[in-house]
Amino acid sequence: MRIEPGQVAVITGAAGGIGRGLAEEAAARGLRLVLSDVDGERLAALAEALLGQGAEVATQVGDVGDPQQVDALREFAVRCFGGVDLLFNNAGVMQTGFSWEIDAAQWRRLLDINLGGVINGIRSFVPLLLARGRPAQVVNTASLAGLVCSPLLGPYTVSKQAVVALSETLHYELAQQQAQVAVAVLCPGPVASDIMSSNSRLGAATEHLDALLDSSIRQGMAPRELARDVFAGIEAGRFWLLPHKSFKPALERRMASILDETNPVFQMAEL
Repeated sequence: MRIEPGQVAVITGAAGGIGRGLAEEAAARGLRLVLSDVDGERLAALAEALLGQGAEVATQVGDVGDPQQVDALREFAVRCFGGVDLLFNNAGVMQTGFSWEIDAAQWRRLLDINLGGVINGIRSFVPLLLARGRPAQVVNTASLAGLVCSPLLGPYTVSKQAVVALSETLHYELAQQQAQVAVAVLCPGPVASDIMSSNSRLGAATEHLDALLDSSIRQGMAPRELARDVFAGIEAGRFWLLPHKSFKPALERRMASILDETNPVFQMAEL
């Protein structure tokens, strides 16, 4: 899909991290923006900054885990700009801990946002994109955790691998329909953000991991740099958006283990 000024981009989880980088890059390219996040204060600050740069921006505070709020976001986008060309299902949170120690509410919260947000975005926006009969793009934010597994990241890994599976399924379905709507799945490694602030700490068992993850993420790829890679991938028509190439040996080792039917062995150094 060719990115052109005036197109409308909807971005969830837009107030920080990857979402903010996408919003800034989209604004620099002349796109009109509909930005959503649960953090109204940070969302308003981002909108003010982008408006000051001459961007056309509309914001709506909302929870992507709630189907009705996602439907409301779609209707808001149509009212503001008449339609949607690009949908970034990006909102996400983190949860660490032993899989058996994470309580039901914590599992549900993460799955509702990380996976449910993508499901709700697809269910709500794809019919609109199809009905317009013109080139459009869906980008679902997964993670390296969508392709490889790590201990103490059960809910996050489950949600992100499901996002990858759903994205690939959607890709096949749109191809069957010969639709002009394309889908891509974004699987980055560490990208600078404060996503670990969404983590419900469970105590000493994950204290070292939490500190390591927080440090790695905060020192990760700049969100704007990632966004440039994402837009380049969209224009190149790529389904797989893999900005961190160094993880590929770990993915190859996992695939070999599956095909060879050998037991998996975790090696942190490869991620």
